Amino acid sequence: MSTNSEIRKRARRALEGNWMTAVVAVVILYAITFIVTILPQFLNADKDNFVMLILPTLLGLALIPLSWGFEVFFLSFARNQEPALSSIFSGYGSRVYKIWLTMFLVGLYQLLWSLLLIVPGIIKTFSYAMTPYILKEYPELAPVDAIHRSRVMMDGHKMKLFLLYLSFLGWGLLALLSLGLGFLLLIPYINTSLATFYEDLKEDTEL
Repeated sequence: MSTNSEIRKRARRALEGNWMTAVVAVVILYAITFIVTILPQFLNADKDNFVMLILPTLLGLALIPLSWGFEVFFLSFARNQEPALSSIFSGYGSRVYKIWLTMFLVGLYQLLWSLLLIVPGIIKTFSYAMTPYILKEYPELAPVDAIHRSRVMMDGHKMKLFLLYLSFLGWGLLALLSLGLGFLLLIPYINTSLATFYEDLKEDTEL
């Protein structure tokens, strides 16, 4: 399997000529997330109204397929393909229920493990990290099967993924110093690296 340095290098190469598309994808995601976040505040919300109390949660749950679509969007770059920006919304297609349920279960499992102890929660986060890509590539899998396949793939590779995340720490600090504008470039870089990690791991794993 490639080193993390090689994975990052391949990600940068994959983004050459595609940075604008990747940045626009980030802007779309965060613009929608921002609008959905502040929407309840602009409604004539009665704090005693149960619907208005749970509205932020409902809107957050509705964004799960969008988050999935954003993650797998970068899989195309890792495969040297040019994705259409509309593919960010692919999670709202005919498989929306399966996508929503799978990613909801991933979040639920992570939460339950974190309630036991922080460290097991972090470990399980890395165990489930490949689930979005697996669900994209194997749409016939049931939610629990996609999650299980991610666990199998990540067996013995969780530390490597942790170190890959850690390698972006310095870039994250620089992005903060740029008043957050640097994240428009950093987020595509990270996500393409993660997609490249999956592609590399897939070739190295027998399922």
